[in-house]
Amino acid sequence: MREKKNIYLMYLIIFLQGFVFYGPIATIYRRARGLSLYEIFILSSISLILMIVFEIPWGWFADRYGYKRTLIFSNFMFFISKIVFYFADSFLLFLVETLLMAISISGISGCDIALIYSSINKEDGEKIIGRYNAAGTSGFFIASFLSTIVIAKSIDYAALLTILPYGLAAFLTLFIEDVNDYSQEKLTLKKSFKNVLNKKWMLVFVIAIAFVQEVQHMITVFLNQPQYLKSGINLKYFGILMAIMQTISMVSVKAYKLTQKLGREKSLKTLFLIIGICSFMLSYINSPILSVLLIATVTGSFALIHPIAVNIENQSIVTNDRATILSIYAMINNVIAAFINIIVGKATDVSIEFAFKISSIIVFLGFITLIVFFSNYNVISSSNEDANEKV
Repeated sequence: MREKKNIYLMYLIIFLQGFVFYGPIATIYRRARGLSLYEIFILSSISLILMIVFEIPWGWFADRYGYKRTLIFSNFMFFISKIVFYFADSFLLFLVETLLMAISISGISGCDIALIYSSINKEDGEKIIGRYNAAGTSGFFIASFLSTIVIAKSIDYAALLTILPYGLAAFLTLFIEDVNDYSQEKLTLKKSFKNVLNKKWMLVFVIAIAFVQEVQHMITVFLNQPQYLKSGINLKYFGILMAIMQTISMVSVKAYKLTQKLGREKSLKTLFLIIGICSFMLSYINSPILSVLLIATVTGSFALIHPIAVNIENQSIVTNDRATILSIYAMINNVIAAFINIIVGKATDVSIEFAFKISSIIVFLGFITLIVFFSNYNVISSSNEDANEKV
């Protein structure tokens, strides 16, 4: 009963945190409050660096002192960051908001999945994690539609309304029950790094996922808009397209059915190839319909990849430092993301077509890395009787 309570609370919390009413006009809002585009990019870079710095210490804290305490603090920081965001009217205040948000997100990262995974039957991992992702997407989807009405009144009102669901999400965190026995063993970062290195092939897997994850992020967040404009899609349809992509992301709830039919290895390899091919095709496409279809395919493919990848990572962890190890994986992901951002960003200076070609190359590098992982990890797994380590 305790486990089900945690799962439903986590569904509701991430659903509420999807209600970012200012999402469709986040850049416009910041510029209206006095920030330049350069300052916005600086804050984004600072946020990424801070999350890399805080990620592992937060994971250790969660394993040592409990998932509940970590999530309570992090979600309340998230709530406070939205209040600061509403009142921010200078670079300094937006910097404070960035700091609070980075502390919050790095605290939630890994800890939320660790709590969920510790609260379920392991065979339900992909199903539950898929539903968790879909819950957050659902919240953002609803907020995207409602934001049209809210923004028509005032962009300030959009930021103000966002505070309410985040406050409720923070309050609901108080009712979570801890599931890890953090008091029974003294955990150290040195031991956690040793545990990670003992399963070095999982690092290969994390790197492969990081390649495709950042490419899909670049395509669905940054490159999609200039591609829409290039293909002749009017700006007024961008909000609708965002809502459509969010709807497609909900396919993550069906990831477990895909692996039941194809298996994890074949599913991931197929989805990687699909994203790589779509990225390459986008470099030659000018049709609005094909542009939307290809970007939608990238969105849906990664939505299926994510719960499968998270489940593989969690099943590889058999020690008591789950949140710390997941945070180490997240830090590696963030570092790789930072480099890919620079590479693809530089490519856009040449042309958007070149950026898509570079993106496809990165995905195919990820595909090769994935092949290396499965060819080695499956050999190790087949000789290991521990079912939890078998992929």
